[in-house]
Amino acid sequence: MNSLHLFLPLFLLVALPTPQLVRGNAELRALMDLKSSLDPENKFLGSWTSDGDPCSGSFLGVLCNEHNKVANISLPGRSLSGRVSSAVAELKCLSGLYLHYNNLSGEIPREISNLRELVELYLDMNNISGTIPPDIGNMTSLQVLQLGFNQLEGNIPEQLGSLKQLNAVALQHNKLTDRIPLSLGNLEKLRWLNLSFNNFNGMIPATLADIATLEVLDIQNNSLSGMVPSALSRLEEGFQGANNPGLCGDGFPTLTTCNKDTINGVGQISTPNASINFKPPQTFPEPANTQWHCDHTHCLKSRWFLHTVIAASVITATITFIGTGLFIFVRYRRQGQRIRNTSDCSEGQLTPDQPKGLYIRSPSPLVNLEYYYNGWDSLASGENASGLSREYLNHFRFNVDEIESATQYLSEDNILGNKSKFSAVYKGVLRDGSLVAIRSISVTCCKTEEAEFVEGLNLLTSMRHENIVKMRGFCCSKSRGEWFFVYDFATKGNLSQYLDKEGGSDHVLEWSKRVYIIRGIAKGIGYLHSNEASKPTLIHQNISAEKVILDDKFNPLIMDAGLPKLLADDVVFSALKVSAAMGYLAPEYITTGRFTEKSDIYAFGVIVLQVLSGKTLIGGSIRMAAESFRFEDFVDPNLKGVYSKSEAAILSKLALACTHELPEQRPTMVEVIQELSMFSAHSS
Repeated sequence: MNSLHLFLPLFLLVALPTPQLVRGNAELRALMDLKSSLDPENKFLGSWTSDGDPCSGSFLGVLCNEHNKVANISLPGRSLSGRVSSAVAELKCLSGLYLHYNNLSGEIPREISNLRELVELYLDMNNISGTIPPDIGNMTSLQVLQLGFNQLEGNIPEQLGSLKQLNAVALQHNKLTDRIPLSLGNLEKLRWLNLSFNNFNGMIPATLADIATLEVLDIQNNSLSGMVPSALSRLEEGFQGANNPGLCGDGFPTLTTCNKDTINGVGQISTPNASINFKPPQTFPEPANTQWHCDHTHCLKSRWFLHTVIAASVITATITFIGTGLFIFVRYRRQGQRIRNTSDCSEGQLTPDQPKGLYIRSPSPLVNLEYYYNGWDSLASGENASGLSREYLNHFRFNVDEIESATQYLSEDNILGNKSKFSAVYKGVLRDGSLVAIRSISVTCCKTEEAEFVEGLNLLTSMRHENIVKMRGFCCSKSRGEWFFVYDFATKGNLSQYLDKEGGSDHVLEWSKRVYIIRGIAKGIGYLHSNEASKPTLIHQNISAEKVILDDKFNPLIMDAGLPKLLADDVVFSALKVSAAMGYLAPEYITTGRFTEKSDIYAFGVIVLQVLSGKTLIGGSIRMAAESFRFEDFVDPNLKGVYSKSEAAILSKLALACTHELPEQRPTMVEVIQELSMFSAHSS
């Protein structure tokens, strides 16, 4: 038995792998070559030195695996202006390459196809040109391919269809041509395919409709023609096909219905599509949780279990049991550590020039969504105090890397409007190319009671209405001390930008748009005030022209509905000072200190007067002119008399009723909507 005790440590010593240092080997040389090509002026990658150790944490953006092999290079938004060198192919164990949001040019090197362990390739948001190398079909581990917003030309290689692990492909905003290859139908795990804003022609391959996992297909703004496979209608909003003049389809609200009058002999239709807003999914496809172990020459799957079997063949069954049990325990501990390292979206002590999440031990530090907010433990385990499941909350979670890359690391250049001491709104571009608005709020400004805060989160994520800004998700950065809330972006700005304009300005709204905007705001407030199964009655409390944003069709969207549910009372009260100064605050609030539905209606009446007059501040003279129907004295002169006096009279009367000093004399939102129902649905 003593001999067995002596053998066990020897067995473990043999079974456990011996790390190999990166310093001085081929990988270090490859990194230095890559540095010279990515950063030819050595402005940003000075930490990459020929006498350094890439696995020590000193190399910006470099992450190694447990075998001291380079596993990830993460350099998004680093102003790199060079090109991608073929030297990257020497990093045989690379599982993630993230070079998006830079100024890289040149072509994608063919040698990149030698990265057989690469799971995710992010080269989007650069100026890369040339064609997509057909050799990319050899990258059998690839799951995410992001090449959007570049200058790529040519066609999609047929070989792309051999990448069986692909679940996300983004090629939007390039100069790609020819037909969509049939081989893409072989991608059995594909969930998301974005080919928009290119020059593709021909028909949509019917094979795409056979992909059971497909959730989003965006082909808008191409030159595609013919009939869309009817099976794709199951994608609902996940299918985007607008602005393909030759495309038709049955069961697609955004497409012309196919019939013998619209389809000619070659499958072309003559009626153009109506445009539609792109509504991509809230989350990004998640990579498989695979772990690679590499020795000094190549990558291999773990052989620990094989060592255990060999050792067990020469020792007693007792030692086999002990050895196997110990192996499982060690592996469990390692797996647990890996999960903990990937779980938090903001943990880690990083130097100022390193992106958050850099040291996440995962093949995918940027798109791994398995992280939890560490502020409240119950949010990370099962159900919380408000009964919301972890799965529900995770559906809306973003991680800090996504927030930072979308906003170019919260660049001041991306701030929308004014930044306050507790909040700012940034314009962002997600990895799928869609625009978003990201509001940051200091954690100290949020409610400290978990139940109240989670109830507010539930409310924000559950609201669905055509005139309410849709919240896509949220994220908490523990190290930054901030919450981030991600919303759909409205391309036409907020309503206040269209007030106080001089004649001839591009921001002067024609009359029909003004009526349409007023109707939309009313419907949005009506939704908030309604009591539906999925939403309780909600009072906005702070409606203003700045809180109304406009999409590309001038559809009004109300912002910040439900936000006071998340904020501490003193923060809410401080925000009311601006509202009161602008005249939106109902007079009864001064005496009661309470918000009601009628206080929202008062603010709506002020907005109606603003839209009619084109003025931000509504003085007594405007009210008097409205009461007397002296339209020439209060209707925006920029309209130059081109408006309906009968509609102006109805709207003026409605605005005055909504801003009555006595709340009981104001109409309900239901009555307001009924009054506005006589107007035409939409103009322009």
